[in-house]
Amino acid sequence: MNFFRGVMGGQAAGPQPSGAETIQKLCDRVASSTLLEDRRDAVRALKSLSKKYRMEVGTQAMDHLINILQTDRSDSEILGYALDTLYNLICNDEEEEQDAVTHIPVSGKRKNVSAPDETAQKQADDLGAQFTEMFIQDPEHVTLLLTLLEDFDFHVRWPGVKLLTALLKNQGVQLQGIILVSPMGVSRLMDLLADSREVIRNDGLLLLQQLTKSNAAIQKIVAFENAFERLLDIITEEGSSDGGIVVEDCLLLLLNLLKNNSSNQNFFKEGSYIQRMKPWFEVGDDNSGWSAQKVTNLHLMLQLVRVMVSPVNSPGATASCQRSMYQCGLLQQLCTILMATGVPADILTETINTVSEVIRGSQINQDYFASVNAPSNPPRPAIVVLLMSMVNERQPFVLRCAVLYCFQCFLYKNQKGQGEIVATLLPSTIDANSISAGQLLCGGLFSADSLSNWCAAVALAHALQDNLTQKEQLLRVQLATSLGKPPVSLLQQCTNILSQGSKVQTRVGLLMLLCTWINNCPIAVTHFLHNQENVPFLTAQISENLGEDERLVQGLCALLLGICIYYNDNSLENYTKEKLKQLIEKRIGKENFVEKLGFITKHELYSRAAQKPQPVFPSPEQMLFDHEFTKLVKELEGVITKAVHKSSEEEKKEEEVKKTLEQHDNIVTQYKELIREQDAQIQELKEQVSTMSAQNEQMQTSLTQQLSQIQQHKDQYNILKLKLGKDNHSQSNSQGDGSQMNGLQMEEVTQLRAELEELRMQHTLLQTQLGDKDTLINSLRSEPSKTAEGSAAESDNSELLKELEALRSQVQSQSAEINQMRTEREELLRRAEAASSEAAPCSDSSLDAQKMAELESRLAAQTNETERLKAEAKSLSQSRLELEQQLASATSTVAILQTEKAKLQTEVQESKKEQDDLLMLLADQDQKIHSLKQKLKDLGETVDDEDDLDTRDQTDDDYEEDEDED
Repeated sequence: MNFFRGVMGGQAAGPQPSGAETIQKLCDRVASSTLLEDRRDAVRALKSLSKKYRMEVGTQAMDHLINILQTDRSDSEILGYALDTLYNLICNDEEEEQDAVTHIPVSGKRKNVSAPDETAQKQADDLGAQFTEMFIQDPEHVTLLLTLLEDFDFHVRWPGVKLLTALLKNQGVQLQGIILVSPMGVSRLMDLLADSREVIRNDGLLLLQQLTKSNAAIQKIVAFENAFERLLDIITEEGSSDGGIVVEDCLLLLLNLLKNNSSNQNFFKEGSYIQRMKPWFEVGDDNSGWSAQKVTNLHLMLQLVRVMVSPVNSPGATASCQRSMYQCGLLQQLCTILMATGVPADILTETINTVSEVIRGSQINQDYFASVNAPSNPPRPAIVVLLMSMVNERQPFVLRCAVLYCFQCFLYKNQKGQGEIVATLLPSTIDANSISAGQLLCGGLFSADSLSNWCAAVALAHALQDNLTQKEQLLRVQLATSLGKPPVSLLQQCTNILSQGSKVQTRVGLLMLLCTWINNCPIAVTHFLHNQENVPFLTAQISENLGEDERLVQGLCALLLGICIYYNDNSLENYTKEKLKQLIEKRIGKENFVEKLGFITKHELYSRAAQKPQPVFPSPEQMLFDHEFTKLVKELEGVITKAVHKSSEEEKKEEEVKKTLEQHDNIVTQYKELIREQDAQIQELKEQVSTMSAQNEQMQTSLTQQLSQIQQHKDQYNILKLKLGKDNHSQSNSQGDGSQMNGLQMEEVTQLRAELEELRMQHTLLQTQLGDKDTLINSLRSEPSKTAEGSAAESDNSELLKELEALRSQVQSQSAEINQMRTEREELLRRAEAASSEAAPCSDSSLDAQKMAELESRLAAQTNETERLKAEAKSLSQSRLELEQQLASATSTVAILQTEKAKLQTEVQESKKEQDDLLMLLADQDQKIHSLKQKLKDLGETVDDEDDLDTRDQTDDDYEEDEDED
């Protein structure tokens, strides 16, 4: 123990060993010591030296520490020391590196050393990466670490979480691959969120943040391990936006899981987790004194909403999330924050961006946003309040960009909103007492601030995007420039400012507005060319050799002139397509024109603006391109180049092709209508076919039932036929035997004996058949009894019918009596009324009342009797119907039986005739047998008498019976 006291800083005699020697001795003690206490003390000493002598401990003790993790798993204390030591070796945190580069002598006294420079920090980072590589060379080490995390002991679990987090920071991709293939690897890490000890749960959040970075497979597994439910519960427990750093960690992990992961986004939406985000944005009336942590939390919450409705997501998923946010009230809550007072500027800016993407392309959300009013006196629409901030040069630049993005998203695929904005500029709708969106845009368009000019021009261009009607309506807008001068159109005023040579940003904004305005609008092109100064100005701008800053303006002028050529309807003689192309060829040159047109796409800011819809610029001076305008340039650059190079003959051919295509389209439209009509007819026919198929199935069912009944009748008929067929077969056999006897040869005595035996057997068979025939005749004789029963049923039915008729006559008589009593009652009532009107004596009225009561009682009794008789008649009618059915069935049965009886009687007569014939045949055979016997006697053969034959037959019969019994 003296050795450990020396290592841990105790006073010892003699020279002190160096750090490397001490570490070597400790490693030997860890490897060779048999006592657990000695190994534990050695690992604790290595932990204390791991910060100062990081290189030495890492290179010499790494394998021994891993071996401790494998062999001493029963002791949590030594496991904790080993994990802490490994963490100190691999971790690259700043404060840890501060301790690592600070010199600590063995005596324990600390010297003051300055903070590490960048070189030392880089070396420390490289050292941590090297040790991480050493640790993960064998994937089993990571699997071992995951297994140790299942230990609930705090001294093992917490260092294990920290160590795995440090490994992920240094070699994230390799660790993600190992954990992904490890059985239950992600599930073990998810269990950390359920730990009741907050320090482990919070470090588990940091671990999952590192684990889910840029790995979609792990993100899906974590999401399906119920991560959303657990994280949202933690956020709620910690106080939502008012919570601390734990809420921030949960939000960062949610962002990792949802960003650019469509599967998790769909799972989040389908799990109704969007609805649980609404309480996050509930702010009170007093919004002063927001803490920095609350600002950070709310900023991350807004980013989480934006991830769900980002324009880079699939349109279907974005629309579904937008609909859910409106239905659960999340959009309404965001608009409340938008119009609230005292909200910090960065939160307000992010809220505007979030609302922008929630309403982008969603008609119902855009309509709701248009109805939101600011809490001012008088109330103003939220759009107007936001536009006031956009054109105000004193507002922060990022806020003005956010308002522009919000206005663009409000008008995106919203023709109704575009019409409302343009309508505020028309003369018939201008209200002098209120500020409208159109007035603010015009004010910003012609103000002295170039950024306001650009923002207003882009906003107005979005009000015209893909909307031919509003482009034509905007041509009606007239502006009053000064007193005493006639008003000029908005189009003319834009070209006037353009020609005055203002700032580059202002001219770029105006040129983008004009290009969007006249694009695909021949009427606007005609109005633009009608001003005689516009075309010379454009050609002069394009043909001049200006500096780098003016190249973009030259390219936009070339684009504007190219649109005038491509969408020219040749209504102006001086500026037809052909004349404009000739002008370009003479003044500019076609190649030079195309080169200037290409300046737009070659500009460095063009590609940045084309990446995403949100206008994000580092400084106001770089705010030159709009995202939607880059799409327009990409669409028009090629067609304008072709239009400039085309000759008049090619244009004529193209016009002819266009006419042909229009005719073809008309024909196709006619065929489409015809196909729709035929589809409707086919649908009707399908319905008819389905109805007829159902009817056919019913008929098939009934037919099957009838066929089964017919088959039953056939079976019954076949049974009777088989019974008669047996008799006929026996008779045919006897006739065949008789014919054989006629051909008998008298000289073959042996053959005669065999034939005699056969004849005797046939005789016995015929007698058996005669007995069967007698039985059948007796059964047929019993048939008339059944007919008698049918007649008895008929008699019973006739008696019931007579009884039913009597009951009917009785009911009729009682009904007549009831009608008579009702007539008497009405007469008495009439007399009573007349007597009361004439003030008759009271005695007469009392008599009438008694008589009335008596009649009513009789009437009630008769009514009850009538009801009883009606019920009885009803039951009798039902029994009558049943008897009629029975009678009908009995009658049909009798008819069938009579038919069968007639057939059987006929067959019986035929059988009797056949029996008579058989008896005559038997008599003849007896005579022949007798004559044959006589001949045999004459020939000297011995012939048995009939008695002997009978005795022999009896013996043979007994023998056959015994065999049958065996």
